[in-house]
Amino acid sequence: MPPPLLSRTLDPILGVFTGVLAYYLYESHPRTAMPEELKLKSLLRWKYTRWQQERERKLLGSGEDPVVDWQAIAASAEADVGSDARK
Repeated sequence: MPPPLLSRTLDPILGVFTGVLAYYLYESHPRTAMPEELKLKSLLRWKYTRWQQERERKLLGSGEDPVVDWQAIAASAEADVGSDARK
């Protein structure tokens, strides 16, 4: 294993910083100008919006209480009480 250039902790940090800086320069340089919809910021925004919509759909779909007709339940309970009283 080759010896570290600066230190064992600083080398990975320097590598990540260099990669992020290189990608930023790649996206913002006029010669390699990408359309706005293909840039990382807009792609992340699209993915986050899609995730929010799916999460909202799941929460509303599974979290809803089934529709309960309370008047029908009350009427059947009263009918049961009335039939029990006659016995």
